[in-house]
Amino acid sequence: MGLLTEGKPLSWADTKKYAEHVHRVGVQQFLAIYERLKDRKGDSLKWGDEIEYMLVTLSEQEKTARLALVGPNILSKLQEPEHTDPDHHTSKWRPEYASYMIEGTPGSSPYGGCFINFNLVEANMRLRRQQLQEVLKGEPYFPLSISVFPRLGCPQFTEPHCVPKPSSSVSHSIFFPDEAIWTSHPRYKTLTQNIRERRGEKVVINVPVFRDEATPTPFVEVLPADPDGEAQRKAQPDHIYMDCMGFGMGCCCLQVTFQACDIGEARLLYDQLAVICPVMLALSASSPAFRGYLSDIDCRWDVISASVDDRTEEERGLKPLSKDKFVIPKSRYDTIDCYIASPEYNDCPVVYDEAAFKLLRDGGIDELLAQHVAHLFIRDPVSLFFEKVEQDVVNDSDHFENIQSTNWQSMRFKPPPPNSPIGWRVEFRPMELQLTDFENAAFVVFVVLLTRAILSFKLNFYIPISKMQENMKRATHRDAVNSQQFFFRQQVLPTTEDLSAEQRGDSPPSEQEYLPMSIDAIVNGQEGFYGLVPLVRMYVDSVDMDVDTRCTVLRYLSFISKKASGELLTTAGWMRRFICSHPDYKKDSVVSEVITYDLIRTAREISEGYTPCPELTGTLASKTPPEYHVAVCSSLSTDT
Repeated sequence: MGLLTEGKPLSWADTKKYAEHVHRVGVQQFLAIYERLKDRKGDSLKWGDEIEYMLVTLSEQEKTARLALVGPNILSKLQEPEHTDPDHHTSKWRPEYASYMIEGTPGSSPYGGCFINFNLVEANMRLRRQQLQEVLKGEPYFPLSISVFPRLGCPQFTEPHCVPKPSSSVSHSIFFPDEAIWTSHPRYKTLTQNIRERRGEKVVINVPVFRDEATPTPFVEVLPADPDGEAQRKAQPDHIYMDCMGFGMGCCCLQVTFQACDIGEARLLYDQLAVICPVMLALSASSPAFRGYLSDIDCRWDVISASVDDRTEEERGLKPLSKDKFVIPKSRYDTIDCYIASPEYNDCPVVYDEAAFKLLRDGGIDELLAQHVAHLFIRDPVSLFFEKVEQDVVNDSDHFENIQSTNWQSMRFKPPPPNSPIGWRVEFRPMELQLTDFENAAFVVFVVLLTRAILSFKLNFYIPISKMQENMKRATHRDAVNSQQFFFRQQVLPTTEDLSAEQRGDSPPSEQEYLPMSIDAIVNGQEGFYGLVPLVRMYVDSVDMDVDTRCTVLRYLSFISKKASGELLTTAGWMRRFICSHPDYKKDSVVSEVITYDLIRTAREISEGYTPCPELTGTLASKTPPEYHVAVCSSLSTDT
């Protein structure tokens, strides 16, 4: 969702004038938060998930599936319980980038440290889906938890039908109309336009097409009319071309945020979970098709990265630096660039703003954290509101959050908001959406339990940052779970032979500490390596967990284990198989209207529990009792 601010949005030309002011005040705001709360300790575990839903409509007569641009129309109805009773409600609803999207999270209080909370996650996800269905009752629309709509950007992909206007729209897209961007808050259109204007051209997204028996060689599209001819120049042969922010931020995902007991624990979890991001991205892969074609990737990650890449030609290293300050290796949406709890595995140069770094160091912040924050501030603000230009350093944090919330990295280190009981947090951001609440709950609970195992057993997942970044690239490949090897640390449990950086002196980490492993080996273990699921099971066995919750948790762990072994398909693998076996598929990589209709109809039946899908979930089923729907309301309105 990002930072939502009310007011008059500024153009890129006006935003640019205030960029240095935003940088300076934003750093000062972080310093004020740090100085006030650096010694805060003893916060309890609190956590929650975010699910972004797509709103879809089907026409049985025409055999079409469309994205319904009704999000702004239903948001106020969904938010009524929250506005009526801010302290007791079961879910929160927020806008997202596209008018066919909406974000739902647990209600007035996050989940807490009591183990029974693991039995509430799926129940609350069901409740959110039911609340959406209730609001849409009587309308031909329904919510669907999918990451990418297969024909996003194709002609007539929205309901109502809207025509792109590349000469006058904020994105200049030849595929994606302005009406598909959320209409009732100016942030999203402002971001879209300012990213394009800052870059100096439209964003460029080229996804490799999946080459099937009848796919043309080379695969070259006849693209819609483009006033400036940019599409014809930028589209690559054998690739699916896309041209605006909507193709990335118009996708949906699953995220989890944790509150740590203090800043040190938050920094540790940030680092350790960063290594896990590629593993969970590969396991949760659910995006095999883009703009009506099967692709040769299974994840949306690189698409989003390119969709918000506002770097100029100078910042991309295509021209010598003249007007800009930095050559920046990556988009604002990508993996983290440095660990923040331990420096010894930071083997890649980090570009950072030296003025911000000096200000932070002079303010008493250690070098590693100062570098992290100063690295965020190499980016300009791309959305600014006139009413928020002047900010209080101590009591506001909007300028810091402006930069922080538009650095869309695989992990996010989140300071407490000013004057708030909320503590230091980290956000786990790589996962894609699954069709069912059972699957999404399993992924969320697994990640939460893994954090408990990390802290309880002092697990060490560190590998060089360069290897983690390479893992993320591999995770997006088609069928990465079964086809790719990922660098992972061999010894993750502490031993008496472990040496700290100080004990090793200047010697870098040894390559013998990590080696390429399959996802199956990383998750389920192999000779000489425990595996993530066995480590989590070890944690579960070490605590006093009630029988019902334990049964739920073990089913989730079994599901994760079977995904990793290949016994269960990833959602992307299931979709790809469905498409390729459809009678209308011509082995030409085209995902037709009829195929999309049948895919979305089947996905709906699976997500709503009418059609079992053993390829995705096996014989596993929820053990969350129906009465937990009732328990959700009281449990989530009580601080556990």
